[in-house]
Amino acid sequence: MKLSPSIEALIEGLRHLPGVGPKSAQRMTLHLLERDREGAQQIAEAIEVALSKVKNCSRCRNFTELEICEICSDPKRDPTTLCVVEAPADVMAIEQSGSFRGHYYVLMGHLSPIDGIGPEQLGLEALCQRFADGEIEEVILATNPTVEGEATAYYISEQARAAAVTVSRIAHGVPLGGELEYTDANTLAHALSGRTVVGE
Repeated sequence: MKLSPSIEALIEGLRHLPGVGPKSAQRMTLHLLERDREGAQQIAEAIEVALSKVKNCSRCRNFTELEICEICSDPKRDPTTLCVVEAPADVMAIEQSGSFRGHYYVLMGHLSPIDGIGPEQLGLEALCQRFADGEIEEVILATNPTVEGEATAYYISEQARAAAVTVSRIAHGVPLGGELEYTDANTLAHALSGRTVVGE
């Protein structure tokens, strides 16, 4: 069946969402057009506003509407402890666990030479500069326990140790091959409290 170009475009647009295949995208499209045009308008406006306002924090690279995000500018948080994660979703997961009161650094990915993602794309030069500045006393590596995540953690740990920064790695309870975003809050809290110093 031939659909109108605007319906086809909406279906294709929804397929950009993770876990949404052609059938799911089609169902969502028809639902929004048939039963919830007001909701569709709200979604469209929210996406437009987010795309125009949301940027990266100049210190930690997390998503924010400010030059420096709320976490980095919070005087109650410990700036000497830095938790390095791969994605904003990982920050949300750790924050929900309520077990960490330091600062973050969000890589927006992991080292993957095959995909053309090297240290420059992950902002590792700026991270290493923060190590050299001397404010950070401990860096907690909370990259995902995948091959790429482990390689990224190793690279960062070498740079941190060269700057005399203590390096620890979350370990307990996070399954090998798993992702932080899908790990429950209690497991993450345990992983953070049971972190181990790298290299000992």
